[in-house]
Amino acid sequence: MSDLETSMVSIIDVFHKYSGHKCYLKKADLKDLINHELKHFIKKVEDDETVGQVFSDLDQNRDEKLDMKEFLTFIAKVLAACYKTYVPQQHAMAPTHL
Repeated sequence: MSDLETSMVSIIDVFHKYSGHKCYLKKADLKDLINHELKHFIKKVEDDETVGQVFSDLDQNRDEKLDMKEFLTFIAKVLAACYKTYVPQQHAMAPTHL
């Protein structure tokens, strides 16, 4: 598999690791996932209020569960926020021509 395909499978695996057989994340599941899987990207989440706000922003259908689609929105937001930190040096220094 390509690097991108491997990354996609990893995201699916992590979702199922924390969602289990129910295939959705509750607030506590999201908190555990953030604290264990994103410890280099996101500061450790201690309080439930912070998790509640993040969860509420992601829970588009307001069912108190994050399905895979809602979880992918979370992943996309974290990835977009961290992108500039991890841009390879050759791309960061490349001139732009318009």
